[in-house]
Amino acid sequence: MNEPRMKQRVTLTLNGRKVSGDAEPRLLLTDFLRHTLGATGTHVGCEHGVCGCCTVLIDGVASRSCLAFAVQVNGSRIETVESLAEADGTLNALQEAFRRHHALQCGFCTAGILMSFTDFLRRRPTPTREEVVDVLGGHLCRCTGYATIIDAVMDVVAGSAPEPSGASA
Repeated sequence: MNEPRMKQRVTLTLNGRKVSGDAEPRLLLTDFLRHTLGATGTHVGCEHGVCGCCTVLIDGVASRSCLAFAVQVNGSRIETVESLAEADGTLNALQEAFRRHHALQCGFCTAGILMSFTDFLRRRPTPTREEVVDVLGGHLCRCTGYATIIDAVMDVVAGSAPEPSGASA
């Protein structure tokens, strides 16, 4: 006998705005963000936490949204790639560096990479190139070869662009 699935109300702060939606207990955060809340910049890749495409900030910490259930983040602050640019569409420093360095091709992995580096650069504003490579090692990209991504991040670190802003911590 199949029991009806009970949905639970999930309320969180998404990119600075309080939002709510109903979620079944086993609904992944990726699917809740994309299909319930409309934050489609969060991409679904491997659904096993390996590729990094679904990386978002949960209470300021880069996290794989495919490894969390929506109900687990009730009351949390979530930042997605949509939080990075200004309301008028002006790119933040990290996004602008990615654009300048052509650090994306198909763009599928870019949102997750941007979110990982947003968290990383907030915590470590002057990392070494090796540390940047280490962070990037948690992401799979089949298009860029990674060199341009590293160059873009190092460009921001060098100060040739303002610090990445995103939503305030």
